[in-house]
Amino acid sequence: MNLVDTHCHLNFRDAFPDVAATLHRAKENRVEAVVVVGCDTDTSRYAVELADAHDPVYAVVGWHPNSSAQYSTSEREAIRALCDNPKVVAVGEIGLDYYRDYATKEEQRECLNDSADLAREKNLPVVFHCRDAHDDLLDWYESLDDPPRGVLHCFSGTQEHAVRANSLGLYFGVDGPITYKNADALRSIVAGLPRDRVLIETDAPYLSPHPFRGKPNEPGMVRFVNDALAAVWGVSAEEAAEITTKNAADFFGLRL
Repeated sequence: MNLVDTHCHLNFRDAFPDVAATLHRAKENRVEAVVVVGCDTDTSRYAVELADAHDPVYAVVGWHPNSSAQYSTSEREAIRALCDNPKVVAVGEIGLDYYRDYATKEEQRECLNDSADLAREKNLPVVFHCRDAHDDLLDWYESLDDPPRGVLHCFSGTQEHAVRANSLGLYFGVDGPITYKNADALRSIVAGLPRDRVLIETDAPYLSPHPFRGKPNEPGMVRFVNDALAAVWGVSAEEAAEITTKNAADFFGLRL
């Protein structure tokens, strides 16, 4: 059984001072590949450095909506240059976040539009962050003439949002919350998602799965997400892993 953690932040230096040790533990838990996601230029650049230094690591580069107040033309050009690295597999995490007020809606939208243009230019998919903004993000995505392929990282929308996102061909990221005791609504939504468009993630160091809530998360814990997904689908852990690993390879173009 091989797994892929399709969204984590090993590029957060304080949380992961020893990346090699973290990756070793991930390998012990059958994690074959780890996708490290940027939130601004510095974390994107470090994600690429980690991908160059470690065979199992791939990088996603871009500006998080909560960082978009500091976004500029020079930052866009820095991300564009990073996209030329062969181990960069997507632009992200980009999107909209109405839960926090670190950036205005206008600043977030400008960054989002630029990022989508860059993804199309570089023929890369995008990783979306969306919090309390699903209607606006889906409206925006639907309005694009040539939308890049995308995944809704850590999907937290309603059943209606899931149906609409599915109709638009988006992928869905499933994380630790699927393991939580009070997450019956989420499990019901996930049960109805198309299995060929589901990815498993940790969002490490955040969103630790049960029974590790409140403790730092890491890529090796994605196996608990896989186990919970298998139970929702009514299949073995091995079958769930096979499905989501293939999905990750297809979406990101991973060499697995």
